[in-house]
Amino acid sequence: MAIVTVIGLGSMGIGMANSVLRAGHEVWGLDISEARMEAFVAGGGKSGTIAEAAGASDILVCVVLNAAQTREVLFGAGGAADHLKPGAVIIACATIPPADARALAAEAAARGLFYLDAPVSGGTGRAASGELSIMASGPAEAFAAARPALDAMSSTVHALGDEAGAGSAMKAVNQLLAGVHLAAMGEAFALGISQGLEAQRILDVVSVSAGTSWMFENRGPHIVENDYETRSAVNIWPKDLGIVSEIAESAGMPVPMTGAALGQFRAAAEAGDGLVDDAAVVRVYARAAGLKLPGDA
Repeated sequence: MAIVTVIGLGSMGIGMANSVLRAGHEVWGLDISEARMEAFVAGGGKSGTIAEAAGASDILVCVVLNAAQTREVLFGAGGAADHLKPGAVIIACATIPPADARALAAEAAARGLFYLDAPVSGGTGRAASGELSIMASGPAEAFAAARPALDAMSSTVHALGDEAGAGSAMKAVNQLLAGVHLAAMGEAFALGISQGLEAQRILDVVSVSAGTSWMFENRGPHIVENDYETRSAVNIWPKDLGIVSEIAESAGMPVPMTGAALGQFRAAAEAGDGLVDDAAVVRVYARAAGLKLPGDA
């Protein structure tokens, strides 16, 4: 049995923490929300101060928003790294630029800690079921130390090399496609509705045709059902596609499709939809064309 701390019990982190707990490990859960920590403890987990949790743990899983939060949680004043035992492993899951992943890994190594650059994909459902896809890079010792948590949280761990940065680069590739597909999904639904097609029929037909995608099949029902309860928020995409754009710019490579999708998510956020489900990108198109979506008055 491993002792694991999960920092960040949001929509992804809570599923990951519960998956590790379900696998029979001792799991500490930390979050800025007292209510989330109390709910995790009620489900069999543990909670306490960062010193107590990190000091007890062999593995620390960091599931926060971005590079700045990752750095603060790990290496800020009183951060987790101050309390982890030498040889403990950090599994860093935020979507961040590869250069930041390399810098964080170097800081961990200087403290005698292992660091796994390990962004995840699969959404809240797969986080809850322990079936995430994890894109990981780091030294072999980091993979070995992290294995109990990796096995509990994922169906697939893609080992992408022995240096941090490769995992984050692969996540950027994935997010480029996911973000473009999601924006295209909204555009396709709006186009169909503009031509008098019912949203349910659009979903039914495209889902079994060549134009489908995972994003279309996963988010399309949200539009059909007028269900924009947040699973993955619109606000994630300006950040993630911004990282893609930053990486591409540093490589001297144009990414016009990323730019187009990024513009639609920024428009959605500016219209007040930043905190709702990212399927709400369809509203950008609907507003521009004066369309009524399912459930609109």
